[in-house]
Amino acid sequence: MAKRPLDDAEEVEVLSRAGLRAWLSANHARPAGIWLVTHKKSEGERYVSGEEVVMECLAHGWVDSLTRGKDERRSMLWISPRKPGSNWSRFNKSLVERLESEGLMTPMGRAVIDRAKADGTWTALDAVEALEVPPDLASALGGAGARAAWDAYPRSVKRGVLELLLNARRPETRAAKVAAIVEAASKGERPFQWGKPDKSP
Repeated sequence: MAKRPLDDAEEVEVLSRAGLRAWLSANHARPAGIWLVTHKKSEGERYVSGEEVVMECLAHGWVDSLTRGKDERRSMLWISPRKPGSNWSRFNKSLVERLESEGLMTPMGRAVIDRAKADGTWTALDAVEALEVPPDLASALGGAGARAAWDAYPRSVKRGVLELLLNARRPETRAAKVAAIVEAASKGERPFQWGKPDKSP
């Protein structure tokens, strides 16, 4: 069987939030990510919650992404330095506020936040989080009589679609995504539901 991406990446096991914080403090400047191995909740004192992992990553300028199982007692989470151009979600920004209020934010984390505020990625998702429909999509939905179907989508669907649209870099790519969204809405389907059967709004 062919290896999956990151199969040979380093694994680091932690047994506490303090242990994770110490590792990130010592290794925050490394260029590549690692598989963070954590124990499941059934393991008692060895358990580190997902929120604690995310908060420590944010505090040190890192970010979490892929998850994998390890064994019956442990799981793995890919964590890595946050790259320039990575947009910030409202949830992560709320965690940053908590870190600051609790005195847990580090200079490394603040440097990444300052970079995001300077390059616009700190606020890039604000309109998406507010579910603001951009003019090109609003016009296309209205022209096709599909706005009611769009309005009936769950928040999670609309947010995901709007973020995909935001990330379309080229005008032709964005136009194609707008067309796909309108086509799905016109059919009473949810856009971009890869690998899943289409569902009504």
